[in-house]
Parts: sequence; C-alpha cells; structure tokens
Amino acid sequence: MTLQISRRGKECLKTAQTLPRTAKAMMDQLIAAQLKSLADDYKRRAEKASLDAARDCSIRRSR
Repeated sequence: MTLQISRRGKECLKTAQTLPRTAKAMMDQLIAAQLKSLADDYKRRAEKASLDAARDCSIRRSR
C-alpha cells in the first residue's frame, strides 16, 4: 500500500529536512542538538499528519 503524504505532512517534512542543515552550521553545540531534536519532532508530525489524512480518507470511502 502506498501512503501519500498530506500537505501538512509535506510542510513538516520540509522543516524537518531544513533544521539539520541549520544545525550543522551552528557553532553552539547545545543549540545544534536542540535543532536536531526539533527536526525529529517534525518528522514525527509529518508521519502523524499523513497517517491522519489516510485514516480520514478511508473513513470517507467507507461511508
């Protein structure tokens, strides 16, 4: 089964991909670690948004 990513998921994923690049440029390692942690959170949000969208779609189809 192919899962399409929702618009909200795409935005979260885009942010999740941008944050590690920003973290690599940081000189302050504490801030870099926080950005990496935030990127992981956005990856989880992207996954959840896609799963929610798929669930909503399947609910609409079953009605």
